[in-house]
Amino acid sequence: MPRLRILAASFTVLATLSACTPTVSHRGYLGRAEDLNRIQVGMSKAEVEATLGSPSTTATVRTAGDSYYYISSVFEQQAFFDPQEVERKVLAIRFDANDQVESFATYALEDGEIINVNTRKTPTAGRDLTILQQIFANLGTLEPAAPTGQ
Repeated sequence: MPRLRILAASFTVLATLSACTPTVSHRGYLGRAEDLNRIQVGMSKAEVEATLGSPSTTATVRTAGDSYYYISSVFEQQAFFDPQEVERKVLAIRFDANDQVESFATYALEDGEIINVNTRKTPTAGRDLTILQQIFANLGTLEPAAPTGQ
């Protein structure tokens, strides 16, 4: 009987500790280090795509040349909490007007900035009162209609 209690207690402790282990998920581009090391200035856009595959995203504004971005992230989720991004790698490849690699750089999570795209809010009428306040605000303000035809 004491053995059974010790076994049950140790199982409970192990189950509790395993519940605290975070779930790790990898998202985005998962490149190999040897492929990333093969990128060189002067390579053509086709060679880059053959080496690394399709980019995660490209530049939306093309001034002199195009840009490719290969983005990967690692998220950890603890129990029922929201997942938190713990690692991010961005490989940015810039091309010149002839679609040759002009430069490339690697950025990490600490290099990024949080940008609030739109902080402005337009106030609208009627949003300050709840629906019940709006309904009951009109009680007693209406005047009875004048009799018609008399």
